[in-house]
Amino acid sequence: MLAIFHKAFANPPEELNSPASRKQKLPDETLDDFLNSHHPRTNTFSMSFGQAAALAYVRPDTPFSPHQRLFCGLDDIYCLFLGSLNNLCSLIRQYGLSKGTNEAMFVIEAYRTLRDRGPYPADQVMKEMEGSFSFVVYDSKAGTVFAALGSDGGAKLYWGIAADGSVVISDDLEVIKAGCDKSFAPFPKDLIIEKILFNFSQEADPLRSIFKWKDHVLQNAQILTIASQLGLYLHLDNVHNGDEHGDYAGCMFHSEGGLMSFEHPMNKMKAMPRIDSEGAMCGANFKVDVYTRVNSIPRRGSETNWTDWDSSH
Repeated sequence: MLAIFHKAFANPPEELNSPASRKQKLPDETLDDFLNSHHPRTNTFSMSFGQAAALAYVRPDTPFSPHQRLFCGLDDIYCLFLGSLNNLCSLIRQYGLSKGTNEAMFVIEAYRTLRDRGPYPADQVMKEMEGSFSFVVYDSKAGTVFAALGSDGGAKLYWGIAADGSVVISDDLEVIKAGCDKSFAPFPKDLIIEKILFNFSQEADPLRSIFKWKDHVLQNAQILTIASQLGLYLHLDNVHNGDEHGDYAGCMFHSEGGLMSFEHPMNKMKAMPRIDSEGAMCGANFKVDVYTRVNSIPRRGSETNWTDWDSSH
């Protein structure tokens, strides 16, 4: 899939744009590259919304693949969906939708319901969606963009900045690289180091009495907080991270509300410098900043919805 949105309303993070980029393409060129890279062209579909946005989609080879690609439009809201929801049936019942509703249709219905009524905040809605998925929603009437990547690590998504400053979102890495040059990055999928397996160094002897034994597996927040308070250095023998065990925090981006982790909505996202194999600065990665909290607790009443969470951040 491919989605391109004009910088005037998409508002991508500034850190995504690399000063090392020299060969970025205009949105029309990137769209043509995407369509021409898939044969036959009859399997591709695209929509343009003047200079505001463009959406493109490639029909899947098999209709029932777990890595399905879906496109849906309803009442000026459009959704590109990759992957699948394991709990789609229960979500359909929860939202009172018809049995024939697919994942893209569900996302649009959920978005429309929450936009108009707002019974839940965005992070709570996203947490209810189980499976390997990514999606992009474009509300052409409101001029807003909503993109998200699931927390299980099974789906891939990338984003970058085009020559005119537009934001480009796609699962096709080569198209992103060609169109955005160095100004791209994987869509945030925060890798959470859930557990640390370590041996206490000699300097960490006081911790032994706290935890009763030498070798132990603990939540990283617990051990690092205690070590910091005691002013101790820990020698980490082995770190298990999300790459090995799938411990991810799903993230979402809204053109008005910005970027946030729906697994850790009370923590801000921090840009992390990213260097490629040539030593050039690329678009930044974004991670949950465990030391920085949002200014206030997001409201949980009917006035809060996933189309406007920036007021609480």
